[in-house]
Amino acid sequence: MNRAKEDVSELKDAHRRVGNLVAQVASATGPRRSGKLAGSVRSTRQAKRARVVAGGSAIPYAGPIHWGWPARGISARPFISEAAQDSESQWVPIYKRDVQAALDKVKGA
Repeated sequence: MNRAKEDVSELKDAHRRVGNLVAQVASATGPRRSGKLAGSVRSTRQAKRARVVAGGSAIPYAGPIHWGWPARGISARPFISEAAQDSESQWVPIYKRDVQAALDKVKGA
């Protein structure tokens, strides 16, 4: 059981694939004026989760565009969250496959 716990908790490859998938969808469907924001969408490598981010020091408006800024009259455009929801049918099988592979290792031990 400890081995299964370690294998399931170490889903780095699955997180990377899921993050890349969601980032690709968010980049293609996100708001676009100059294309800088869409071009900044990327997945970060995480051990315990898939994480997709946008922006950076050259694109400080990524957060206000995504989450909104009511005091400045900016409505939220949660394009990364929507990309995750819209692509759920594609990334859930990735997790199912990797978790099952970890469990299969235990069954065969």
